[in-house]
Amino acid sequence: MPLFEGLSGKLQETIRKLRGKGRVTEKDVKEMMREIRLALLEADVNFKVVKDFISKVSERAVGQDVLESLTPGQQVIKIVHEELIQLLGGVPSKLTLASKPPTVYMLVGLQGSGKTTTAGKLANMMRKQGKRPLLVACDIYRPAAIKQLQVVGGQLGVPVFSIGDRVNPVDIAKAAIEHAKANQNDLVIIDTAGRLHIDEELMEELANIRNAVKPHEILLVVDAMTGQDAVNVAESFNEKLGIDGIIMTKLDGDTRGGAALSVKSVTGKPIKLAGMGEKLSEFEVFYPDRMASRILGMGDVLSLIEKAQESFDEKKAQELEKKIRMQQFTLDDFLEQMQQLRKMGPLEQVLSMIPGMNNKLLQNIEVDEKRLAQTEAIIKSMTKQERANPSIINASRRRRIAAGSGTTIQQVNKLLKDFEEMRKMFKMFSEMGKKNKKGFGKFRLPF
Repeated sequence: MPLFEGLSGKLQETIRKLRGKGRVTEKDVKEMMREIRLALLEADVNFKVVKDFISKVSERAVGQDVLESLTPGQQVIKIVHEELIQLLGGVPSKLTLASKPPTVYMLVGLQGSGKTTTAGKLANMMRKQGKRPLLVACDIYRPAAIKQLQVVGGQLGVPVFSIGDRVNPVDIAKAAIEHAKANQNDLVIIDTAGRLHIDEELMEELANIRNAVKPHEILLVVDAMTGQDAVNVAESFNEKLGIDGIIMTKLDGDTRGGAALSVKSVTGKPIKLAGMGEKLSEFEVFYPDRMASRILGMGDVLSLIEKAQESFDEKKAQELEKKIRMQQFTLDDFLEQMQQLRKMGPLEQVLSMIPGMNNKLLQNIEVDEKRLAQTEAIIKSMTKQERANPSIINASRRRRIAAGSGTTIQQVNKLLKDFEEMRKMFKMFSEMGKKNKKGFGKFRLPF
């Protein structure tokens, strides 16, 4: 499911109507604002936040210099984009680190918001940045909470500090800091208890932990799918405990997205990080500008490049470039590229970062995921010689490949035909050189 599917689709539709207009009247702007207002309210964005957003955009959009400019439609869209960035927090708010280690992050939130998994994701992210994290199990109430954190830590190879469920959480947190200092852990992530709802007892315990270990950041974990409730939770936690930032989980599965759009305005606290899926690697810094672009269908090229850099092997990429130049691109190379693409995450999420890739185009993407697996099965059913030199694949070989991959001869034929077209295109690219890149629009990946 693409990010903010419902909201994104409606906003993109509204924007599309305005984009090509050579002349925009105040009436057009009003109509657009009405549609945006409805889309935001349906997405469960806080009513006051919507009201402020619409009035800011309207005020800027009906100015003379906008309506009388050469591209008024584009100008209004630019204003919507800029105001959406501001609504989401303006600039990215990075985590702070202690000048004298260890840095201590305390994760708080209601039960079911995804705190324990988030603790693991945060440890994983910080470890990639050269930190030595220690996870701390301070949830002594929820059955198997300690075990869950130990499993997450085990998957990542990150140590977990726990002294059972019979010790006061404040004492556990204090002992964990000492343990971190003795074992050169420069980062401590405390996983605290949650409740199904906010109560005095929970807040008192969290305040006691805060006072005992003085964390550098108190990070509230909220589930984006709870919409307006997530904002109310953030407000309560901030009032009673004082938080430094928000980690929004399940942003990938959210069709409403109202929480992400309301929370900064209502609480004054920034969203610092976002959980984009179930895997421990699907976690990223929250960039308001990139998120606004994704919501409006303008893509997110920077995140796409970062994902690619993480997933793609640079040495292999250079080898591939050489093969393309020498016209030696084989089905093995194609399979390898596909597998690397899959490492970047769900295909629909990757494609939604490409500018101009709107929600309608992404609706049938599940089929493409299946075709991706089908393509993989077909290539794996070929012999080494066939993959290196597809021209030797005659009728009987095609029958064997189809049977081996659980596909039809037609599907095998289609893959081979598409692959041949791709090779021709690569040949054309290498001949044209880097100057003229015409013809790229016809390029279609064979899956």
